[in-house]
Amino acid sequence: MGRCRQCNVEILDNTLICPLCKCVIEQDAQMENAYPDIRFRARKLNLAVRIFLFISILIEALLVYLNYKFFDGIWWSVISGAGLSYIYFVARFAVLNDNAGYRSKFLLLTFFGILYVILIDCVIGYHGWSVNFVLPGGLLFVDIAILFVMFVNRRNWQSYIMLEISMIFLSMVPLLLMWLDIVTETFISGLAFAASVLLFLGTLIIGDKRARNELKRRFHVR
Repeated sequence: MGRCRQCNVEILDNTLICPLCKCVIEQDAQMENAYPDIRFRARKLNLAVRIFLFISILIEALLVYLNYKFFDGIWWSVISGAGLSYIYFVARFAVLNDNAGYRSKFLLLTFFGILYVILIDCVIGYHGWSVNFVLPGGLLFVDIAILFVMFVNRRNWQSYIMLEISMIFLSMVPLLLMWLDIVTETFISGLAFAASVLLFLGTLIIGDKRARNELKRRFHVR
């Protein structure tokens, strides 16, 4: 926005010449303190992500060809493709998506990270270390992260109760795999389940009325 001193009118567009008297207009000083264009930054990030996607497709196509051409018994191009897909997912979901909360972002990124490690174990020749150690270890890591965030965000700790309930169900997955004889190391899997249950019970007992009110609100119980 500018002002023409000669005509004493405000010019709303970005022109430097007054359309009435053709004099040079002076710019409003408030323009210097204008807010940055957030949409322009978002467009730049979207463009960067799309460029990364295109380059990733080209790289993965080359890696698939090289893997096929010089096949040595391992389809390592699957690992590279899944890794590039995970990076794209991080950029698209965690960085550009403003609708999802940070809790759902953290949980999904950790979950897909665990799946990626399991995929690596399967591709290189399944040895079971991914489901025996990485899967329950990742669940333990999430429980510790929830406890830490609750301590930091003490004023709103009760909002993490639903995440704790979700972790109880997720930590039952290694127990199910134990029942199917897929998981052979029982200690870490049992520890992950126990940690999830104890975290929820501790929140419910220590939180007392606030915790119960949060559960009633979440499950629409009067």
